[in-house]
Amino acid sequence: MEVRRNGILTRILGSTKERVTIIGIGGYHIGKGDPSLGIRIIRAAIDEGINFMDNAWCYNQGASERIMGEALKGGYRDQVFLMTKNHGRDAQTFRKQLEESLRRLRTDHIDLLQFHEIVHPGLPQQIFSQGAIEEALKAREEGKIRFIGFTGHRWPYLFQEMLAQDFTWDAVQLPVNLLDAHYRSFAKGILPLLKERGIGAIGMKSLAGGELLKTGIPVDKAIAYSLSQPIDTLVTGIDSMEVLEQNLAIARAWEPMPIEEQTTLLAQVAPFAQDGHLERYKTG
Repeated sequence: MEVRRNGILTRILGSTKERVTIIGIGGYHIGKGDPSLGIRIIRAAIDEGINFMDNAWCYNQGASERIMGEALKGGYRDQVFLMTKNHGRDAQTFRKQLEESLRRLRTDHIDLLQFHEIVHPGLPQQIFSQGAIEEALKAREEGKIRFIGFTGHRWPYLFQEMLAQDFTWDAVQLPVNLLDAHYRSFAKGILPLLKERGIGAIGMKSLAGGELLKTGIPVDKAIAYSLSQPIDTLVTGIDSMEVLEQNLAIARAWEPMPIEEQTTLLAQVAPFAQDGHLERYKTG
């Protein structure tokens, strides 16, 4: 059954039973500018129906979490599914960053805590051998986090290594855009695995950090393509009220993109996408 929040479609995040809007607010952009503007964007987004909030311990030296924590005061925290990310690869670092995130976000629990930036060889083994995963499980038992996942944007094979661990992941965050389909594709190599296992799929980088626009694809088509892939929500970077209004309009008007149109758009970007130079998060 279709469920909307103020006109925005929602989906169930994997097997968590949590219903989230198809677009969310990216924490990185929120912390780059005027804190008062960040607070205004977050509260306006929630008032408009968006309920998925993205963040990370590392974003803007902690400013992103602090701004979001301030914005979620006054009853706003209870209206959202709050996610943040942790760089801890060992137990001590994981716990330290988790406690800092809780303080900055002004909350007693985080709905989804993700191991951030699985982008270097050896990280999956490190997380599972130096106490980080045990610390995450302990924090879940304590009620400080509800669900556990991981993120990355460089090598799909590292995601396969994380998924091969003896662990039940709740969610995974990954690039989902028109360029990705042509180079080290997460959508092709990872999304089917997530769907098979009932793991929540969180898309990001629908515009490839703005680089996708160099191919001539307009913003609405780029986002509509990403939303038409088998993801549960799409994190979008919003740094102004104008961009928020734009993304709200796109989300409310969105309908699944026909395969024929997807094929046409993929062909349009193909000449730009073969070596990954527009996906700097993969090649930089």
